[in-house]
Amino acid sequence: MTFQRPILWIHEEALGANNPALQAWPEAPAVFVFDSRWIQEARISRKRLGFLYENALDLPLTLRKGDVADEVLAFARRHQADGVVSSSAVDPRLERIGEAIDAELPLELLDPEPFVELPRPPRLGRFSRYWRDAEAVVWEGYSPTR
Repeated sequence: MTFQRPILWIHEEALGANNPALQAWPEAPAVFVFDSRWIQEARISRKRLGFLYENALDLPLTLRKGDVADEVLAFARRHQADGVVSSSAVDPRLERIGEAIDAELPLELLDPEPFVELPRPPRLGRFSRYWRDAEAVVWEGYSPTR
């Protein structure tokens, strides 16, 4: 897709400077939305919320709270955007949000550079599950120098 005036939807799976949307469109307005329903239903810890907030503060974006699709689309309307650019996600919740956005405004998903190449899809839910799978791959072939 070729957009003239996109906005960027930054979500928690790529909340960093290496986000492919931020890399591809560094001048585009960007938004991160704290999903009020997800926070309430999933009982996200304050520690995790703080982690997300601190990472978001390091990026050139606007912070919002509410229904993610509604907030992203409202942000796009305010900026008279002709599309939304984001990074692809593994979490089915984020995929559903992307589908809701795409139903109203074209959404282009860019693939982020993976932190690690896992032999199978990651197990979602808790970071510790993911890390059990990823840790061995991360340290594979590593030998400390003396």
